[in-house]
Amino acid sequence: MNIAGLLLAAGRGRRFDPAGERNKLLQVLPGGEPVAGASARALLAVLPRVIAVVRPGDTATTALLGALGCEIAVCEDAGSGMAASLVCGVRAAQDAQGWLVALADMPYVQPSTIAALVREVAQGALIAAPVHAGRRGNPVAFGRAHLHGLLALEGDQGARGVLKNNIVNELAVDDPGILQDIDTPSDIHEK
Repeated sequence: MNIAGLLLAAGRGRRFDPAGERNKLLQVLPGGEPVAGASARALLAVLPRVIAVVRPGDTATTALLGALGCEIAVCEDAGSGMAASLVCGVRAAQDAQGWLVALADMPYVQPSTIAALVREVAQGALIAAPVHAGRRGNPVAFGRAHLHGLLALEGDQGARGVLKNNIVNELAVDDPGILQDIDTPSDIHEK
């Protein structure tokens, strides 16, 4: 089944660095890889097509993700909220039968979780989300039935409205990485 990976990498990371001097996606993890690089590699290990959505002018993140094998989609209105990035990614892969939406600041998600979510959508789930220790996390996979709903998103809520108003197939995973994002410098050293 043609499922495209969408790696949302167009945020500013203001909680990580309010001054905007350090791009959190380029910070090096304890294993030596940049945050966005680790996130992209997990997707690329499972999906043949990954579109990285970046903000205009972020040449370093664009170069990193492009060199790893991601297609690049520049989101011209990234500043208007997460929904703009998601819409940009879905538009770039409108021909797909589904989308696995991942966040570039979540480098600890295991490829096995990504594969399990893709399988769920391939087997007919319209939305599949991982759950670890009773908490729902990311990434989330959407089937083609949600194309128009995803393209209609606005604001900074991402796909929360789609998730709230539809049946979500929750998949229990042994992967704490679905709950770990990099929001502050201290998050880089915690796993």
